[in-house]
Amino acid sequence: MWTYLTQPFTFTLPGFGTSELEPWQENGEQWRRLRVAWPGNLASLDAVLTVYVGEDGLIRREDYDVEIMGGSAGAHYMSGYTRVAGIMLPTGHRILPRTPEGQGLTEPLLISIDLSEITFA
Repeated sequence: MWTYLTQPFTFTLPGFGTSELEPWQENGEQWRRLRVAWPGNLASLDAVLTVYVGEDGLIRREDYDVEIMGGSAGAHYMSGYTRVAGIMLPTGHRILPRTPEGQGLTEPLLISIDLSEITFA
């Protein structure tokens, strides 16, 4: 959960590498895409992920291959943004399989996370 709640701020830490990719069309929207390479000293599901950002600047999706599950391709959708101490955080997380072409599938739902009563201490 740490990685879900601290992105995109963690991407500015030393050792991260980022590069912008071609835009992506999904559900009638165009999203900007960012390739993010994680440094080896931080735990992550994958060393490289792709972040999809909506026109409002909020993260809509992340793609990664879950190394601990044999490289299973996942599409992690984020929704239900709420403002906490001035920072927009997604409260809904749905992780679905992803095709080799990059399309997120609608089923089976692999992981479902709903957050509430979020505060910063």
